[in-house]
Amino acid sequence: MAFDRYVAICEPLRHSAILTKKVLITIIMAVTTRASIIIIMCPLLIKLRLKHFRTTVISHSYCEHMAVVKLAAENVRVNKAYGLFVAFSVLGFDVIFIFLSYAFIFQAVFKLPQKETRFKAFNTCTAHIFVFLQFYILTFFTSFIHRFGFNVAPYVHILLSNLYLLVPPLLNPIVYGVKTKQIREGVIKMFTRKG
Repeated sequence: MAFDRYVAICEPLRHSAILTKKVLITIIMAVTTRASIIIIMCPLLIKLRLKHFRTTVISHSYCEHMAVVKLAAENVRVNKAYGLFVAFSVLGFDVIFIFLSYAFIFQAVFKLPQKETRFKAFNTCTAHIFVFLQFYILTFFTSFIHRFGFNVAPYVHILLSNLYLLVPPLLNPIVYGVKTKQIREGVIKMFTRKG
């Protein structure tokens, strides 16, 4: 999404020439392959390495790699190391590429001569930046509290896990809906009629 915004703002006349069907399929395949490899390794590491567990009850809403690893009654260093590798590689690469895309976008936007054009270009990016930040901040805290939060109360794990699971899908329609003029006007009409 950040790359698409970068091309749309910085190279608007070449958008369809840069983001060809071949490029889009390559991006989709790379992202899908990376996610598939990461996801397949988690159950394999659990199934092949961990045989004995203290309990089988996870105290929050969904089953994640580190929640299962914490239940194990044996050496989990490899699983923890893999989890950290995934967290740093995914979070690191995504954050770096998205940050670079927006740095180039803002550099190009501030060079535009008209104030209205700068505002419009900047405004299209704010929703994505907000959604990106809230998702990755929750991911960061959830991931690192599982690994390093030994003295953190269980209810904090449960709260952060539920926030991580529920907040991004709840905020997406709100953030993008506020940015859409027709939705914004419809909501205003809906509340002004009743008042």
